[in-house]
Amino acid sequence: MQNKTVRDYIRTIPDFPHAGIMFRDVTTLFADARGMRLCVDQLLDPFAGGQIDAIAGLEARGFILGGAMAHQLGKGFVPIRKKGKLPGPTFAQDYALEYGQATVEVHRDALPAGSKVLLVDDLLATGGTARAGIALLERLGCEVIGCAFVIDLPELGGRAALEAMGMPIHALCEFEGA
Repeated sequence: MQNKTVRDYIRTIPDFPHAGIMFRDVTTLFADARGMRLCVDQLLDPFAGGQIDAIAGLEARGFILGGAMAHQLGKGFVPIRKKGKLPGPTFAQDYALEYGQATVEVHRDALPAGSKVLLVDDLLATGGTARAGIALLERLGCEVIGCAFVIDLPELGGRAALEAMGMPIHALCEFEGA
């Protein structure tokens, strides 16, 4: 059997959560030990040899990936959570959704200023959540050295928006459409 790629482990579920949406489900990737190992290794590969002080993961699947990546590097993990989920004093950042707005937060003492952080999530669509995460990390005084994603949906413009900010982007695969 031919070697599988990360993309091969991802299933597509049509019309979820709404008609016309092709949902890219990474739970099948996470459930497979080889797929998960391949994913974590490939997400870290372009940053190997560089200084990374911590991994920050965007809620919720970024927690799964970021935790595994931080463990592999022997570094800490910082969650960037939806509003109201962190118990201590936080910084908050609003971002736009298709219809409305959302907010993510990080603990004010999550990392010391000057920390070099890699931001991780499963999916890059419009880039709104990632831009909010970057803004929060920068408010902490951190340097975001790059963003790593399993999936990029290039038609939605997230990569272009983040690259316009000067952010290095690494995605393991692309899917067309929303």
